[in-house]
Amino acid sequence: MKKIVILLLALLMFSACKKLGDLNENTKDPTNVTGESLFTGAQKNLFDQMVSTNVNENVYRLFVQYWTETTYLDESNYDLTTRTIPDNHWDVLYRDVLKDFKESSRIITETSYGADPSPNVKKNRLAIVEVMSVYTWSVLVETFGDVPYTEALDIATPLPKYDDGLTIYKDLIARLNVAIADMDPTNGSFGDADNMYQGDVALWLKFANSLKLRMGLLLSDIPSQSAFAQTTVEDAVAGGVFTSNGDNARLVYLAAQPNTNPVYNDLVASGRHDFIPTSVIVDRMNTLSDPRLPFYFTQIGGAYVGGENGMTNAYNSYSHVADLIQTPTFEGMIMDYSEVEFLLAEAAAVGYSVGGTAATHYDDAITASITYWGGTSADATTYLANPAVAYAAANYKQCIGEQKWLALYNRGFEAWTSWRKLDFPALVAPADAVSDIPVRYTYPIEEQTLNGANRSAAASAIGGDDVATKLFWDKN
Repeated sequence: MKKIVILLLALLMFSACKKLGDLNENTKDPTNVTGESLFTGAQKNLFDQMVSTNVNENVYRLFVQYWTETTYLDESNYDLTTRTIPDNHWDVLYRDVLKDFKESSRIITETSYGADPSPNVKKNRLAIVEVMSVYTWSVLVETFGDVPYTEALDIATPLPKYDDGLTIYKDLIARLNVAIADMDPTNGSFGDADNMYQGDVALWLKFANSLKLRMGLLLSDIPSQSAFAQTTVEDAVAGGVFTSNGDNARLVYLAAQPNTNPVYNDLVASGRHDFIPTSVIVDRMNTLSDPRLPFYFTQIGGAYVGGENGMTNAYNSYSHVADLIQTPTFEGMIMDYSEVEFLLAEAAAVGYSVGGTAATHYDDAITASITYWGGTSADATTYLANPAVAYAAANYKQCIGEQKWLALYNRGFEAWTSWRKLDFPALVAPADAVSDIPVRYTYPIEEQTLNGANRSAAASAIGGDDVATKLFWDKN
């Protein structure tokens, strides 16, 4: 009898422990995630970060003086530390984008699909993940300079070293070349899991080559890289870049949260009135009778009126961001045809063999921008006839820089990169700014705390961890 009691007690204890153990099981989240779903999530996280205007995460529209703040003026005056903006940008791109792209690639590689999809479809998927990863890495390098790369994204290396920015950039172009060679447009890829091109590999090839064009041209002002830059640009054009607005790299957002456009979230759903366009851009467009004015801004008292950059502005006294841009379904963009034509114009201006002339590409870039926003070809023709707009070869950097800045409205990061490279338009920091207009982000505070030695070495290598430190490609 005693033995039976002991056995029963043992069984009861085992049963209780098993039930307690069940409490530690996560019954809501999936234990297995597909590589395709990780790709979809990382792609959206990337677009959200690049499109957002949340002052905790993305302040590039303020850097290039498209918008200014109305009440809380820290970010318009280039205060990056109060809200730890560099930390947030860094974390999103490393943790929420690159890490998931890497895991997506690993799972797709290890998954045995059988005959459906075919091995060529799998190869296309891996190449597309690689292209998106290269784009993300390029944003990090263009933002910070030297960053963790070869030792990044590895749990076994919690304190990764920083790699040289130029070395990373050239390696990214090499990776892009491999991905381009691996893509086969006669086969599919992600299908509906791809929110940018719905799995259309031909469009992915155009995006990859257009990205290669952008990256190659960014290196063109480095004397030691002039031959490499020219070869990269010309190879990209030969491979096929964007040829119309139908090629634009975009993500169409949905009408219901949490999948609405981040600008809608920040300007409408938040219930806040934090931003207005600056007089810097509004006055310039007024002077040029720019046909994009009604697509960019609202009117106030029958006119387009911008606020003073970096100063307190009464929201109701100035023009606002156009209603179209604030709609929940307005598309987010990371590259468009207009930008590609401006890149071709710059390449032609410095003597690269890209077909056409600098003036033709310049005109096509402006026309593509005007028609994308809702203007007509006739509007573009009239605008280009303005002597203040017409292309002038002697001042190609100014012509391209100023008009590209206008065309990249609502795409703050790329406008910031273009401004840093071409040095136009001539922007002036607000009177109360804590620094001149930043040309890089400082390294995250958490890196100073947790990875101090490697961060210090990187800061020394680039010439100082300061917003005024020009990066390796921004020397002219």
